[in-house]
Amino acid sequence: MTDHAVLLEEVTRTYGNGATEVAALRQVSVGFARGSFTAVMGPSGSGKSSLLQCAAGLDRPDSGAVRVAGQDITRLGEKQLAVLRRDRVGVVFQAFNLVPSLTAWQNVVLPSRLARRRPDPARVRELLRRVGLEGREGHRPAQLSGGQQQRVAIARALLGRPEVLFADEPTGALDRATGHEVLRLLREAVDGFGQTVVMVTHDPEAAARADRALFLTDGRIVDVLERPTAERIGARLGGGR
Repeated sequence: MTDHAVLLEEVTRTYGNGATEVAALRQVSVGFARGSFTAVMGPSGSGKSSLLQCAAGLDRPDSGAVRVAGQDITRLGEKQLAVLRRDRVGVVFQAFNLVPSLTAWQNVVLPSRLARRRPDPARVRELLRRVGLEGREGHRPAQLSGGQQQRVAIARALLGRPEVLFADEPTGALDRATGHEVLRLLREAVDGFGQTVVMVTHDPEAAARADRALFLTDGRIVDVLERPTAERIGARLGGGR
């Protein structure tokens, strides 16, 4: 048995062909330990989102292996991947991916309903309260701000207590107070429930909540900070050490 919730082995992902080809990931090998919180950082185009998408089974690498709970998901068919993502993986997207015709409450419980599981109303209510949406449970996405829609997506991802939660800039559209509460929820998912969190972020303060920070440049991991602080991250991003 591996102690990694997710393991990437020599993963390469390119987009385009010929003169337009871009290498998003170049033979990346990295593991995410069970019950750990990792921040993934780097400039735009460094491969952060590609790493997250390959690790979550949302995109297939050109070569290499991606293992979730010891299973090589690059060998799974689309139906098997869909089941794995539904039952074991949570994802918070930058684009929210909410269903316009459903209320905030209905969007949060939708994955559980599709999996034929009965969601706990008390937990749904508590999650919506903690992401700042108490009183807006019946609002549809068009009636919510972008930041509020992001909060719905975060509550939805946390509801089923997935083994691994991938988050792409989860606090980017939030005000400071709500962003801190969301980061506290992610930290609690790790410390209280043993979940694994992988978060893409540009924010040194957000990354400082993690156990370690990975830095990508041109599709490669170029540095790792254990027990990062905002100051150390800021120095690293600014070219210092």
